[in-house]
Amino acid sequence: MSVTTVRLQAEVEHQLEAIANRLHRSKGWVINQALSEYVEKQQLEQERWQQTLDAMESAAHGKVVDAQEVHSWLSSWGAENEQDAPGSDK
Repeated sequence: MSVTTVRLQAEVEHQLEAIANRLHRSKGWVINQALSEYVEKQQLEQERWQQTLDAMESAAHGKVVDAQEVHSWLSSWGAENEQDAPGSDK
């Protein structure tokens, strides 16, 4: 495990100490938890951004699905003859 030094604002330091004490954990543990959650959130946001860019590119190339096809597909959910998703290659 590596070591990184961080300068904290006094108020953040006090809040960090309070959280660590309340959880009976070290400040390092709390920081690791917080950073892990932040990194995961950033990765998800990057994935969503890439999906948005991909969708915009598909739409620009005319790869769209008619709204009526989507509504028909959604209405079939749970039915005996459930439809495949519109635009799927099944």
